[in-house]
Amino acid sequence: MKKLVAILLSLLMALGMASAFAEKEYTIYLITMDLMDQHWVNVDAGCKDAVAKLAEEGVKVNYKWDAPTQGKDDAAQIECINNAYADNAEAILLASNGPDTQVATIKQYQADGVKFIYVDSPANTPAEQTLATDNKEAGRIAGEVMLKKLEEDGVTEGKIGIVNVNSSTASTQLREEGFRAAFEGSKFEILETQYGEGQVAASQSIAENYITEGCVGIFGCNEGSTTGTGNAIKESESKIVGVGFDKSDAILQLVKEGSLLATMAQNPYNMGYEGILSAVKVLDGEEIPEDMKNVDTGVTVVDAEYLEKEGN
Repeated sequence: MKKLVAILLSLLMALGMASAFAEKEYTIYLITMDLMDQHWVNVDAGCKDAVAKLAEEGVKVNYKWDAPTQGKDDAAQIECINNAYADNAEAILLASNGPDTQVATIKQYQADGVKFIYVDSPANTPAEQTLATDNKEAGRIAGEVMLKKLEEDGVTEGKIGIVNVNSSTASTQLREEGFRAAFEGSKFEILETQYGEGQVAASQSIAENYITEGCVGIFGCNEGSTTGTGNAIKESESKIVGVGFDKSDAILQLVKEGSLLATMAQNPYNMGYEGILSAVKVLDGEEIPEDMKNVDTGVTVVDAEYLEKEGN
């Protein structure tokens, strides 16, 4: 009898050890440009769903989302990275606010074993993977959408304004580059870009100035820029063609009302979801295949017709 009990105890201990060995636990941070835009809320939602899926598979992820609280602040974002490291983050999903400002910090922590995955906007140093929109191509599509509408309205020349975030955010700079390329060879004049730091009020003020200058079109490079642009066009009751980026309730309402012609909707949810799964893979020692190092998460042209088809 004692021998049987001993065997059972040994089996239970073995099973317990096997169970403990099977359970994996990681600390992973998402660090975005700010905590305000719906775009980042959607990235966070994707991360949370991936964490839930992994939990069903016996992988526990201590997941946290952090970002500057006062808009897109390079120094504050670096501080967020420092805080994540201090909290023993083993992997960081980063939407880099500037291509160069975080490089030294990223390299420092990579040398100490922290894995970085870029979501939405990469820095100018290699990471395990980049999950982002092909921003230059998406910007070109935005330009073509505006150009087509202007030509349909019989407008073949005029001034066009661009409301961007700042001069250092790689993703929005690429969008602007693609947008400008769409107008090459046309008679339209693309004015000097103005920066609103992604803030709605500042972007609206910039768009209002463009309207005063007699612009026939305005392009917003991110959520805040687009919302501000749409608000300015709405209040002016003008027929200016507004095209923007990202999808929020405010932007969708502006598209429905006709204040904005269209917005380029990214897939931030996929960035977060796939980012967490990739982070766990690399922490498990897996290599990301070369053909998956840079993943285009796609873009959709959301206009009034699209919303009607979707029942919105």
